[in-house]
Amino acid sequence: MEDMSESPCESVPSQLGGGPDFHGLIKDAVVVLTRLPEYKMSTLRPPTPQQFYSEDESLSSSDSDLQWEPEDDSSDSDFSLSNSKQKSVKPLKSDTVRTPAPSTSGSSNSAPHCSQDVTPARPSLPVEEIKVDMMVLARRRPMRWQRGKVLEIITREDGRLKYKVGFEEKGRSLVSGHHIAFDTTPKLEQLYVGARVVVQCQDNKYRFRPGILAELPSRKNRLRFLVFIDDHTPVYVGLPSLHLICRPLDDVLEDVPDGSHKRFMKQYLKDWPYPHLTQYRPGQSFNAELNGVQQRCEVQVVDCSLMQVVFQETQRKEWIHRGSIRLEHMTRFSD
Repeated sequence: MEDMSESPCESVPSQLGGGPDFHGLIKDAVVVLTRLPEYKMSTLRPPTPQQFYSEDESLSSSDSDLQWEPEDDSSDSDFSLSNSKQKSVKPLKSDTVRTPAPSTSGSSNSAPHCSQDVTPARPSLPVEEIKVDMMVLARRRPMRWQRGKVLEIITREDGRLKYKVGFEEKGRSLVSGHHIAFDTTPKLEQLYVGARVVVQCQDNKYRFRPGILAELPSRKNRLRFLVFIDDHTPVYVGLPSLHLICRPLDDVLEDVPDGSHKRFMKQYLKDWPYPHLTQYRPGQSFNAELNGVQQRCEVQVVDCSLMQVVFQETQRKEWIHRGSIRLEHMTRFSD
C-alpha cells in the first residue's frame, strides 16, 4: 500500500465505480486548504461571557502590557474571588517588561481588538444643530454638569456663539459650545477614542462629569466604553451613560485642567492603540498615589484595563487604570 502520510493534501482517487457508464474515467477529488486572516477568524469566535472570562486572558491578551511584580515577597500571591487557597507566584524582576512591537500589517498573533481598527480621529459626520428649547447637559462648574434647556443663542461681536442655559435645578449659565453636551444617546458611528464626553455619575443621576473616551466596546473589554474623567478617575460605562459634547475643541485636551492627568491623556492618545499597561493579580501589593502620597495597597479585582485596590492604611477601595500615573511603576513612562 502506498504511504500517503507525507502528502496529506494530495489528490485521492475517487472510487465511483468502474462500470461502462463511466467510460473507465476516474475523477480526482482535490482538497484546497486556505488560511483565513486572523481578523476573519476572530469574527467567527463567539463572544465569551463575563463569567467565563479567565483572568489570564484578560491580563495577557494585551499587546502592550508591562509585567511588573511587587518587590515585597510577602505580597507575591494569587487567589480567586471565592477565597480559595492562596498559591505562591514566582517573583519577577522589577525591570521585566514585555512590549511586543506592533506588526506593520496591523495584525498580531492574538485576537485583535477595537483599538487596532480605530485611531483618535474625529469622524467626518454632519454637525448636529443646537436649537432654542433643546434639552442639553451644561457645565455649572468644572466637575459638575447638569441638565438644562437652551433659552437663547447669542452671537458675540467676534462671531462666537454663546448659549444661555436654564438648569432644571434652578439657575442659569452662559456657556460656550464645548461646555454643553447633547442630552440624547449618541450613535456608535459618532464615537471614537479621544472623543470629549460627559458621563452620568453613578451615585447621582442628576450629576454629570466631563471626560475623554479611552476605549470602544470590544470582546477584550466586555463590550463597554472606558472613559477617563477629568480628575483621572477611570470608569467603564454603557452607551446610555455617554453624552457627546456639542461643539468640542479641535484639541480636546485644551479643555482638560492643566496637571498630571492632562499629561497622562496626552501620552495615552499618543500611544494609542498600544497604551502602556502594568500587570497585577489579586493579592499582590504595591505603592500607589493617594492624596498626593505613595501608599501601600493591594489588588482586589482585575477588570480588563482596570483594577480595584484597597489601601492598607485606610481600607479605602478605588478603581485604578493599569497604566495610571498613580502607580509607582508608571512614573518612568511619564514625560
